[in-house]
Amino acid sequence: MAAGTPAMVELERSGIAYSAHEFVHDPAERSYGLAAARAIGVDPDRVFKTLLADVVVATGTTLVVGIVPVSTQLSLKALAAAVGGKRAEMCAPANAERITGYVVGGISPFGQKKRLRTIIGTAGAETSSIAGSGTNSGGSGAPTMTWGAAPVRRGA
Repeated sequence: MAAGTPAMVELERSGIAYSAHEFVHDPAERSYGLAAARAIGVDPDRVFKTLLADVVVATGTTLVVGIVPVSTQLSLKALAAAVGGKRAEMCAPANAERITGYVVGGISPFGQKKRLRTIIGTAGAETSSIAGSGTNSGGSGAPTMTWGAAPVRRGA
């Protein structure tokens, strides 16, 4: 089995090339994504955040992952519509951490504990690669986050 974060292991298992960029995150910084973009020298429109939402659908409530650039906000209305839902609200942080196995601020769309339906914003579908969180932040001392670029697979 490959070494690394759960996201790296999942990407390697899936045969998706990536590159890791590590940096020390300042805990006083509120926007992990914008801090990462600055630290690794990538336009914030090309660095994506992974968010979880509870979406009300005909059969009840389901969890959905939304992926959008860190420079924008997730439209809960658009996310709900994308999965045929009526409305959506952000998942409670503790639930997001329990379900994904990642710490909020470092949730990756790859290597989550539970596979969830995932919707990526149109900006992500229009590029050959994107950057996003590859590990959870936390632990002792200053947290280190790993960000990588992975090709977008359409129609998967």
